[in-house]
Amino acid sequence: MTDPAATLTKRDIRAHYDLATPFYRLLWGPHIHHGLWHQGESPDVAQRQLIDRLAAEANICPGERVLDVGCGMGGSSIHLGRLGCEVTGLTLSPVQRLWARFAAWRQGVSGRVQFLCRDAEAAEFPAESFDVVWSVECTEHLFDRAAFFRKAAGWLRPGGRVAVCAWLAGDDPSDPETARQVEAVCRGFLCPSLGTAADYLRWMRAAGLEPVCSADLTAQVARTWEICKERVRRSKVRLLARCVGRDMVRFLDHFDTILTAYRTGAMKYGCFVARR
Repeated sequence: MTDPAATLTKRDIRAHYDLATPFYRLLWGPHIHHGLWHQGESPDVAQRQLIDRLAAEANICPGERVLDVGCGMGGSSIHLGRLGCEVTGLTLSPVQRLWARFAAWRQGVSGRVQFLCRDAEAAEFPAESFDVVWSVECTEHLFDRAAFFRKAAGWLRPGGRVAVCAWLAGDDPSDPETARQVEAVCRGFLCPSLGTAADYLRWMRAAGLEPVCSADLTAQVARTWEICKERVRRSKVRLLARCVGRDMVRFLDHFDTILTAYRTGAMKYGCFVARR
């Protein structure tokens, strides 16, 4: 198989989210990320629990300035804005930016939350602009994560934190079957590659950041894809996807791919916080 990064472009990723955002909203809700389950919570509650867990690990406080990298439809940005933070959300997709702006206005936080259509790897901000650089399930789409963490460290004030939830490769990515499954996930979900938990900690330390949290949440989040599969089965969304094109149908079909990767251990899900 060909390395996904060899043919994938930022234009591909942008086009995917421009088209797929309505499908995410129909299937899952306002947050484009996994849910975190403790018991039998609803998916809506589980999605909020994931960002509450990351916010607690990062010790986010009212009044702090937060950069939300890969803000999607604005779910995390709006949630943090309602907690009293001043939030700047970045998305590669102009469709998502419009959606996020409207959602922030509807929820009365547009004065504390702004959204920019910008490539996170090319973005520039003044040094020490933020207290927190936050990213939930976006770093998978970055082509040079080590360079991104170096930039993020420069954007942080002293004592600032990087807070990340990320899809991960399993602990032995060189295993042929693990590599095959990870490559299939990357191809289906437009990721150049997946790093391991050890990779993320190494990238953070190399950027001058001190890791203070590294948690494996795989067992608590994998249910996300069981629910998404069932919702696809029970709904007419596949018929709608056929109207959009074959790429969108393939996207829905890859829900099995990622669920299998979680079940076999080829893929994991991690939460990381590092301090400047």
